[in-house]
Amino acid sequence: MKFLTKACFGMLLAASAMSTPAFAQEEEAEASGPFTLSGGIAVTSDYRFRGISLSNEKVAVQPTLTVSHESGFYAGVWGSSLPDSPAYGKFELDVYGGFNTEIAPGTTADIGVTWYTYPGSDDGGAPTDYFEGIGKLSHDIGPVSITGMVAYAPKQDSLGDQDNIYLNLGAGFGIPNTPVTLTAGIGYNDGSLGLVSPDGQYVDWSLGASFAAGPLTFSAQYIDTDVPKTGVKAVDTLYDPTVVFTLGASF
Repeated sequence: MKFLTKACFGMLLAASAMSTPAFAQEEEAEASGPFTLSGGIAVTSDYRFRGISLSNEKVAVQPTLTVSHESGFYAGVWGSSLPDSPAYGKFELDVYGGFNTEIAPGTTADIGVTWYTYPGSDDGGAPTDYFEGIGKLSHDIGPVSITGMVAYAPKQDSLGDQDNIYLNLGAGFGIPNTPVTLTAGIGYNDGSLGLVSPDGQYVDWSLGASFAAGPLTFSAQYIDTDVPKTGVKAVDTLYDPTVVFTLGASF
């Protein structure tokens, strides 16, 4: 079922962070000691993961919680409500951990692992959980932030004993002296997670904007893919072009 990991909520948190003065962030970090707890909750009109709807175009609630150490190591959980089904239940839970560090002025590297699990699933014992390694490289140039991502899921029973690779390039532009951030991204999938595509290969892209007001952020994203139509409406709607609206609160 897993086909944008946490892209919408990640964008919300990023936009919120960009609107916070640097000195305030430093004071908070000093007061919290070596560990920092962050998180929030978002409501989105459609849970899209790498261009594909995992909520059948229905509203989804997505909480998250992360613990970070000043050394750069972090761990956390992210979840999303799902349409009830025997294979995946009613909820997706992602458990992740990794290491994030600045390798040069304005350049950050992040490497981690995410475990995708579905509590309450019951599909005759067929496995649904799987893990994926994710690497990111980000660079800031003034108000512009560019991030490249590589995600690799090795062969696993839940993936039909096949592997999968996903590449993504994204950019964000925080309009100076405003709470508005513009975003754009393009991704390419090749492998077992591209089940909506005949050969497992497809491209997804998005354009969006977000508006931050204190701990709240509202975003809108246009999302599309190049997956060919099957003629089956129930399948085609999962990757039809759409605009996704998200309201999130972070702390």
